[in-house]
Amino acid sequence: MSDRRRVTLNPDTVERDLAALVLTVVELLRQLMERQALRRVEVGDLTEAQEERIGLTLMLLEDRMELLREKFGLEPEDLNIDLGPLGPLLPR
Repeated sequence: MSDRRRVTLNPDTVERDLAALVLTVVELLRQLMERQALRRVEVGDLTEAQEERIGLTLMLLEDRMELLREKFGLEPEDLNIDLGPLGPLLPR
């Protein structure tokens, strides 16, 4: 049997499973936003105030993600859906 993480829905855990799916999408978007912000900082495309605001926003989002994971009993690795031959959705 494979150790792949797949989305499975069970009537007893549907709220947690739905939260995991939504938080997975949010985490993917958060990581993409973070990478884009880093690129813009490296290029010098942002003012110091913009860099500070983006950094604060990303830190707050990460904190909120942690709170929501705790609320639903999820670990960060629970948000990394296995895409089969494509591998995991999120970088490890």
